[in-house]
Amino acid sequence: MQHGYIKVAAAIPAVKVADCHFNAQQTEAQILQAEEQGAEIVVFPELGITGYTCQDLFAQQLLIEQAEVAVRSLVANTKALDVISVVGVPVAVDSILLNCAVVFQRGHILGIVPKTYLPNYSEFYEKRWFASTHHLNDTSICYAGQEALLTAQSQIFVTADGVKFGVEICEDVWAPNPPGTYLALAGADIVCNLSASDELIGKHNYLKSLLAQQSARTMAGYVYSGCGFGESTQDLVYGGNAMVYENGKLLAQNQRFVFEPQLVVTDIDIFKLRAERRTNSTYVNAQHGHTALLHKTFEPIHNRPFALQRAINPLPFVPLNEVMHDSCEEIFNIQVSGLAQRLKHIHASKVVLGISGGLDSTLALLVCVRTFDKLGLSRKGIVGVTMPGFGTTNRTYRNAIDLMRQLGITTREINIAKSVTQHFEDIGHDMAVHDVVYENGQARERTQILMDLGNKEGGIVVGTGDLSELALGWATYNGDHMSMYAVNVSIPKTLIRHLVRHVAQTMHNDETRTTLYDIIDTPISPELIPADEAGNIKQKTEDLVGPYELHDFFIYHFLRHGFTPQRLYLMARHAFAAPQQRANQYTDDEIKHWLRVFMRRFFTQQFKRSCLPDGPKVGSVSLSPRGDWRMPSDATAQMWLDQCDKL
Repeated sequence: MQHGYIKVAAAIPAVKVADCHFNAQQTEAQILQAEEQGAEIVVFPELGITGYTCQDLFAQQLLIEQAEVAVRSLVANTKALDVISVVGVPVAVDSILLNCAVVFQRGHILGIVPKTYLPNYSEFYEKRWFASTHHLNDTSICYAGQEALLTAQSQIFVTADGVKFGVEICEDVWAPNPPGTYLALAGADIVCNLSASDELIGKHNYLKSLLAQQSARTMAGYVYSGCGFGESTQDLVYGGNAMVYENGKLLAQNQRFVFEPQLVVTDIDIFKLRAERRTNSTYVNAQHGHTALLHKTFEPIHNRPFALQRAINPLPFVPLNEVMHDSCEEIFNIQVSGLAQRLKHIHASKVVLGISGGLDSTLALLVCVRTFDKLGLSRKGIVGVTMPGFGTTNRTYRNAIDLMRQLGITTREINIAKSVTQHFEDIGHDMAVHDVVYENGQARERTQILMDLGNKEGGIVVGTGDLSELALGWATYNGDHMSMYAVNVSIPKTLIRHLVRHVAQTMHNDETRTTLYDIIDTPISPELIPADEAGNIKQKTEDLVGPYELHDFFIYHFLRHGFTPQRLYLMARHAFAAPQQRANQYTDDEIKHWLRVFMRRFFTQQFKRSCLPDGPKVGSVSLSPRGDWRMPSDATAQMWLDQCDKL
């Protein structure tokens, strides 16, 4: 394991039914291939050394003996390799025959795991040849020249760097109580499944659903290898399935019905899985009383160059295109439901919000409009206020006015220049000094206007600030940081643009659609500093605090999984390594710089998050001090900053 990732492989070798020597050769070739690709664990199909479809040949002593000879040569021939191999083989113990997985590394058999659930229905007749672990008394045997324990107890194998994995075989995962569940509860990070599932119409999709659910329920990695070409087609066809899941997500899979050997290699994120388990009290409670027999590996993995095999989504908050529409609708429904409940609870029919012509206030306004429509309230009860100041540009002003008019809400314009100028005179601040006093004075004046107007109208002030701004502290304390209900509080900046675009794409009014698209294309800015000579926005947020693409990436993985700066840097380098449709490209130095900025700002700005107004949680990451994120405001960031400096 390096940086919390372990590279695993699911192999589909060529096979000849009942030809143990040939099958061992093919298996050895793929073990070597897995080693060359940096895999630490490689999993093979069920009974791959003999072939799954031997039928009554399993009663032949020669087949059982030659299978053991093949395993012995396989273990010996791979003794110089670091990769841990898991192969399927029949093992005779006194008067019973077991369908087993043999786990070995560097010439040592680490353990033998028998199959628990034997299918004996429809096309399956395994009880004709094999016994279950239910019929097994713990016993020590000599197998392939080495001593091994055969037991019905759950067995967990521990790599030299502490990754725990267990093994189940085919039907085990189809059972109501899969052994893999108990393995995970006993501490296994990964479950390996050696399988021989035949192909039937619709079965493949069901299988994928089953594996996804099992890996999600156990918060585990899942490596699945199923029999393929070369097995007997006398009555059944085996497509050769190689799949790797991580907590419900399919990381990698092969192509079925291929006539050549295949090897699927990818990374499983052990640190992420463990973080998920630690923060899930239900999982922790379920673990009580679950234990397993532990097998330690003998030798550590040699250091080798590390490169991530998996793709990392640079925009973890943004839904993929194929589910964008449904996801955006669901997000809007959560926001709308939250605001609607608050209005009904306080018997209010009016809301007040500031409309700047920027993305955040646009999204909040769209949520208000949907809420009022759903409640059957007049849109005139939505009071939108544009408050031009010293930095307001004509573009954002016109967009604010146009959008309010097009949506049919009540429009108010209150210029803050006069009142802010008077305020600066009162406190003795030089108007020519464009510092934090100059900026925050405007932001707090706007919030005061909204709060007082909300009281006058008998409504509540709807907040427009988003998750990204709160994480970075890019909000004026008791200014735009405050409201009476914050509908955007769990929406990150990278997602807001897509939500507004979603509304624009579904908007039947061409005029409104044009306005929304222009708002989307407007640079993000608080507009608290005067415009340039051409009247364009001079104060661009991302020039000051950094690209929101990077910060949202940091926010998601820092809050969701508790990853270190070192880990965040590694992931970001991989995710933003090249320009792509979903995100921009960033250099190593840019990532390092903005990562340090993120860590510094996140820790120093907690005091703003400690007193946030109410607002709906939308995704898996939230900064509510009453829910997901409870952090002391005076916590030091020194350890995180020190690690940033060492990158």
